[in-house]
Amino acid sequence: MPQGSLTRGVTPPFPVSDPLHDRTLALAGLFQAARLAQTLAREGRADEPAFAASLKSLFSFDAENVAEVYGGIAGVVPGLQLIEEKLNNRGQPLDFELARYAISMIQLEVQLRRLPSMQEAIRDGLKTVQDQMKFFGEEEPGNGVHPKLAEKIGELYQQTLSTLTPRIMVSGENDHLANPLVASRVRAALFAGIRSAYLWQQKGGRRWQLLLFRRRIAQAAAELAHQATTP
Repeated sequence: MPQGSLTRGVTPPFPVSDPLHDRTLALAGLFQAARLAQTLAREGRADEPAFAASLKSLFSFDAENVAEVYGGIAGVVPGLQLIEEKLNNRGQPLDFELARYAISMIQLEVQLRRLPSMQEAIRDGLKTVQDQMKFFGEEEPGNGVHPKLAEKIGELYQQTLSTLTPRIMVSGENDHLANPLVASRVRAALFAGIRSAYLWQQKGGRRWQLLLFRRRIAQAAAELAHQATTP
């Protein structure tokens, strides 16, 4: 994935090609997807702009830089804020469920990397979904994600990633998880998280870095979030 300018006419606080910068954005995508899956399972709803940005990452086949995968840094601001909060602790107890989802997605990504045939099937499947959505439109009125898009991505997840082990066991309210639309959205969020885990690993991300460099990662996340939200 060639690197380019994150913004036009704005000088970023550190070089776009900075490995820490790239990894932090991808990690934000991972944690954002984990939070989306968690909230959907618990409450049956999620941050719709964040959900749309996460799903957009699945179709960013030829992005020029990491930020573009999510439609710009703003697409993962919730994820940046989340990792900055969690890695700095802020006196709050660790969210073990969220951490479990994130670790499980990283583990599944490792399995996926060993299966070129499944990677190809996923890429072909996503391109098919992309073509199918031309007939429906990707958004509903109000900029919500079209339910058909979540449904198609969820089906592809079931056909591919859900066959790998260990499977991600999502906890939540039975009424929400039994709702086909919510279940599809949960699977779509997990799919996006595994895509971010793939990108994170591709950019040199490793689990031990979350322990040894947690403060540096948290600082980078805070700087990126500030950059994205400051006019």
